[in-house]
Amino acid sequence: MVFRRQMTDNSESTNPNRRQTGSTERSMPKATHVATMTWRDGLFAHWPVDPDDVRPHVPDELTLDTRDGQAWVSVLPFVLTDVGLWGTPPLTRTAFPELNVRTYVRYRGDPGLFFFSIDLGNSLLATLVAQTTRLPVTYARMRVGTDGREVAFSSRRRRSRTDTDVGRFSATYRPTGEATRTDEGSLEYWLTERRRFYASEARGVLTAEIAHEQWPLQPVDATIHENTMFEANGLPTPSAEPVCHFCRELSMTGSIPRRLRN
Repeated sequence: MVFRRQMTDNSESTNPNRRQTGSTERSMPKATHVATMTWRDGLFAHWPVDPDDVRPHVPDELTLDTRDGQAWVSVLPFVLTDVGLWGTPPLTRTAFPELNVRTYVRYRGDPGLFFFSIDLGNSLLATLVAQTTRLPVTYARMRVGTDGREVAFSSRRRRSRTDTDVGRFSATYRPTGEATRTDEGSLEYWLTERRRFYASEARGVLTAEIAHEQWPLQPVDATIHENTMFEANGLPTPSAEPVCHFCRELSMTGSIPRRLRN
């Protein structure tokens, strides 16, 4: 199925590097950050879904966050570059494409993200390292190409070499306007301005933080050629068209996942 959708135009044009304020400040970092990286050529594709379809797939310790009675599930293809530890030389850094599927949650009232899956492409070592964080990380074959304007992204995940693809995604997308800073009350702000994610484990809830300036989002013309990521995560495929945004580049840092005390 093919979708074409631009970002809803309810944001103001201003300095995209201005740091966010307001209701999401509770999610600003509280742990020491040891990792640094740069997001490039990424698409945000968000679908409204029935909360009853998502709730069984989210750990009981987390509250499913909804907006106007709807839950949201997002698929994000992008590339991470300059990935490494603080203070390490450029030669030790790595880069890889990533595709994640996520929804929006709260833990004791604090907003965050819950990942259904995180596919990493073309780097088995990065995948193995990431799996030590207890996040749902999987290796996938990915291709990313850009002419400086349009981006082509594809991903194929398999259970084994002899198995068929269990998670497929393919899209082309290009920005159609200038970067803007979204209003705090807008849907775009609610969907993107979160600085913490959660994961479940046997002894409780894991969390980690990221830090970066507010997303410099651009309207985008996106064509999603193939998307079985909902099915791959046991979720019903939504019938609505996605709300989409584009971000060309954003530097960020990250903390090590840690266990929250009950």
